Amino acid sequence: MKIAVDAMGGDFAPEQIVFGAVRAAKKYGCEIVLVGDEEKIREVLKRETGWEKLGITIHHTSQVIEMDEHPADAVRTKKDSSVVVATKLVKDGQCDAVLSAGSTGAAVTAAQLILKRIKGIGRPTIATPIPTTKGVTLMLDSGANVDSKPIHLVQSGMMGSIYAEYVFGIKNPRVGLLNIGEEETKGNEQARETYPLLKELHSINFCGNAEGRDIPKGNFDVVICDGFVGNVVLKFAEGLAKTIMKLIKEAIKDGGILAKLGALLLMPTLKKLGKRLDASEYGGAPLLGVNGVCIISHGSSNAKSICSAIGVANDYVNGKVLEHIKETLEQEEMLTKES
Repeated sequence: MKIAVDAMGGDFAPEQIVFGAVRAAKKYGCEIVLVGDEEKIREVLKRETGWEKLGITIHHTSQVIEMDEHPADAVRTKKDSSVVVATKLVKDGQCDAVLSAGSTGAAVTAAQLILKRIKGIGRPTIATPIPTTKGVTLMLDSGANVDSKPIHLVQSGMMGSIYAEYVFGIKNPRVGLLNIGEEETKGNEQARETYPLLKELHSINFCGNAEGRDIPKGNFDVVICDGFVGNVVLKFAEGLAKTIMKLIKEAIKDGGILAKLGALLLMPTLKKLGKRLDASEYGGAPLLGVNGVCIISHGSSNAKSICSAIGVANDYVNGKVLEHIKETLEQEEMLTKES
């Protein structure tokens, strides 16, 4: 297993990216290619003892795509940028997966232009795991496409179902279409047209419409929506989790000696709760639908997040998700119609 990591992408690059890569090399035993400014990367690696023995190498690049640049223009003009070169390493077969915490738009564009889409897939989709009371729900799309046709949502359902089964180990995942009500006739035109198509699909366990409250309850294993809605849901969930933890801390601080004593007794439980709500436990989200393994991490990723994201890439490859998606496309003719 060899992972190409965009060492220059993210708010805390290259420091946190490099630290996370070293941690992942120790934890997962995979080889890692750090792609970016070699001098800056080596400066960070000097603080890591024994990194030379971990299968970590550096691939120098001279350019970086910044967060405020137009993704398509930047990918086309900055041929020696870290995310473009890292993606090419996968295309050329030198690496098994690419990971970036830089511009999501640039990472998605690079994957589509260099790795290309899987034949028959209309649009790639970002699949993000969301913690629930029952484990985790995979929501897609969470930001790759703000506008999607019904067939694109159906393809997302298929790919999400496969990912949930072969990476999360969920047998016959329950798939739901995010909507404003349970009834088949509810929702906008997009939702009403998508519902019957999902019912026709033999390769997934479609369980009907999912309402917003069903996501944190874990009533579905996979929830489908377009990238506009999905990104709003995701960022609301991230903000809510942080707010809950902040309110708990403030209540303890302002609650007097009894509240502090109670918190001391509850500390192990609160730590477990914090861990379940911590996005860094998952680290990255796969871009499903491209002809290669591409993992996208949050721009504010720290070393822990990057390590977890490399673990996601590891599981994606080992689960042979790409192969299973291609097999299903060959078996389900309706999946490729109008894509």
